[in-house]
Amino acid sequence: MPFDMNAPCETDEAICQQVQDWTGSDQAANVADLLVGKPLVLVGLFALLVVVRWVLHRLIDRVVRRAELGVLPQTMGRLGRRGRASPPDTVQHARDIAVSTRRAQRSKTIGDLFKSIVTGVLVAIIGTMMLSEIGVDIAPIIASAGIIGIALGFGAQSLVKDFLSGVFMIVEDQYGVGDVIDVGEATGTVEAVTLRVTRLRDLNGTVWYVPNGEILRVGNMSQNWSRAVVDVSVAYTEDLGRVRRVLAEIAHDLWDDDDWRELIIEEPEVTGVEMLAATSVTLRVMVKTLPMEQWAVARELRQRVKARFDHEGIEIPYAQRVVWQRKEEKVTQEEQPAPAE
Repeated sequence: MPFDMNAPCETDEAICQQVQDWTGSDQAANVADLLVGKPLVLVGLFALLVVVRWVLHRLIDRVVRRAELGVLPQTMGRLGRRGRASPPDTVQHARDIAVSTRRAQRSKTIGDLFKSIVTGVLVAIIGTMMLSEIGVDIAPIIASAGIIGIALGFGAQSLVKDFLSGVFMIVEDQYGVGDVIDVGEATGTVEAVTLRVTRLRDLNGTVWYVPNGEILRVGNMSQNWSRAVVDVSVAYTEDLGRVRRVLAEIAHDLWDDDDWRELIIEEPEVTGVEMLAATSVTLRVMVKTLPMEQWAVARELRQRVKARFDHEGIEIPYAQRVVWQRKEEKVTQEEQPAPAE
């Protein structure tokens, strides 16, 4: 629609009416409104978008922080080092930390989700208002919202699938920011979760962007609690009863260690013989730990097993090869047959 320079000012065009009162010219008033009034309105709407978005994000952050108030203070987490707590109190304290950590992760995930929803709604509303200010008829846009929704249902099925999967993932608390998950093709720490995509970083530092609709199953390695599983192989010649007692002592020493007691929820368990291999017998030790601490506990346990086995003389089998050498009998000069004449 062409801009009419001689059109009278509208009732909501303050700058146009002010210039018309000063000059008495409709043309000058419309030019002033075009060059000054509309840009000011657009800048004002954009500033309104930025301010409202900032305020709402701050409110969401405040709600998230309030939801994390259940997390125990860090000073309580050092009880095991400063003053030796009784085993039931320490176990309950470790469980409280696991639950509180999970609560904080879920709060942050939901906060990020709400922020993305708020940003999308504000951009849609303020963007429509800005289009109206530059002369675009927004009535068809509003009326066609239902048609667009139907079109999205047919033409953007994967996008709708991603959004629905993201909603159910948040509601069911399948995983959150900070969890270590296995989604099939990728395994790593979750860095961000939105309604459409999950971003995680693997051990090598590679960042993976996985659409929520493509996640068919999720293995969460850090939800509420974790478990360190250590398999120890010994030679067939070893006394398995003695080996099991030594492993139980090593695990109990780790459980009693003040530096590791805070990370272990329950006393470690030696389950016994798990496998009879061709060259070794495998025994298993299991330790229930706080979320994401199973790897550190497992490394420490393996180090202690190696040192203790060396001290006890218990053999950890390694690849060996037996070579049989046949000794040939030497034939003396006297035994050699005489040459034929």
